[in-house]
Amino acid sequence: MNELIMPHNVGVKNVLDSMKEVLALYKKVTGNYRPMLDGERYLTDREVSEILKVSRRTLQEYRNDGILPYVLLGGKVLYRERDLEELLEKCYHPAYRTTDK
Repeated sequence: MNELIMPHNVGVKNVLDSMKEVLALYKKVTGNYRPMLDGERYLTDREVSEILKVSRRTLQEYRNDGILPYVLLGGKVLYRERDLEELLEKCYHPAYRTTDK
């Protein structure tokens, strides 16, 4: 038996809902996509402050103190992802284990 495909049909509604979920996920994933420039990814001060869990004012202090390199382009501050990784590696302190004997 031939059925008309109608939006109120349960099967059609489920497919449409699934497609909406996939589209929302796609937008979420691609919304943060940043193409690389010469193999480097650049992050905004907002992104870096979220990653490091510090305020944007603290990032300003890091810039002023020469702690974190940056690029100033048209009034916008950008950070190379590699510089951020190098700073974190440099500041890394491994945990020391003590053995109880």
